[in-house]
Amino acid sequence: MTSRELVQRTLAFDRPARVPRQLWLLPWAAQHHPAELQDIRGRFPDDLTGAPGFCKSLPPTKGDPYRRGQYVDEWGCVFENLQEGVIGEVKQAPLDSWSALDRLRVPEEWLTIDPAQINDFCRQTDCYVLSGACPRLFERLQFLRGTPNLLMDLLEQPPELKTLIDRLHGFYLQILEGWAQTDVDALTFMDDWGSQRGMLIDPLLWRELFKPLYRDYIELAHRSGKKIFMHSDGHILEILPDLIELGLDAINSQLFCMGLDRVSPYAGQITFWGELDRQHILPEAEPSEIPGVVDQMRAALYREGGVIAQCEFGPGARPENVLAYFSAWGAGD
Repeated sequence: MTSRELVQRTLAFDRPARVPRQLWLLPWAAQHHPAELQDIRGRFPDDLTGAPGFCKSLPPTKGDPYRRGQYVDEWGCVFENLQEGVIGEVKQAPLDSWSALDRLRVPEEWLTIDPAQINDFCRQTDCYVLSGACPRLFERLQFLRGTPNLLMDLLEQPPELKTLIDRLHGFYLQILEGWAQTDVDALTFMDDWGSQRGMLIDPLLWRELFKPLYRDYIELAHRSGKKIFMHSDGHILEILPDLIELGLDAINSQLFCMGLDRVSPYAGQITFWGELDRQHILPEAEPSEIPGVVDQMRAALYREGGVIAQCEFGPGARPENVLAYFSAWGAGD
């Protein structure tokens, strides 16, 4: 059974030969634990991968998002980074004032993907291939407006907010439509919706403003014969039923923030694309504790499929715990 078949059967709850796996990396891991990372990669190669866009042109940026200092992204958002190997925070938002809305530059270069090269990439791998684009509507709104401004916008809902949302959403639909015409297996999108204890905005407001837009993404994927995966950090338990209702195929979320017991009732209705707790278990647990954690995850979430063993190797994570995690799921290569 190839990696692609493993993931397909996992999503269909059709008894894959083993649980597929994927390691997410921040440059921090390679900087601090290069030998251990090489060992993990060699013993437990990923079953999922992302396709490059092979864009014919690239939007202008300035700096490196993972280096200490300043980075200007494709939209003109200025990030300040205090730590090597991770991404910083937006400190200068291009739309801090609505007067700049007409001058906003959308990175249309992202639409210049090369389908032939993407399809060739898909043919040459046995991995399950995710799109190389990941719309992030709520986060992009924060980056463009600044979080305090945006939270007030969501309460007051000025006409400029609707204009901006419509523009971003239309652009993201164009991006996803382009990727849907390629041979990738699934499309992706993301937004970090949770704090440590609950949603960042009222779930009723989320359902009013954002749920219909996510429906567009999911229906576009399914019309094109693709699956669709979403990432969202934080405590998002309140909207998990909504995402299932919309037909989302897989969710990458912070299971241990919400509690496995609270997430477990949704097992068998959506695939849980990880993750292992990176707040406490990955940095603090002993490797001998990890198999017991994996047993808990399997019991709570696995229903003849529906689980992808994913974790993030980032700041503070102990490499021996990352290794123990994938070892506990079994079938290393």
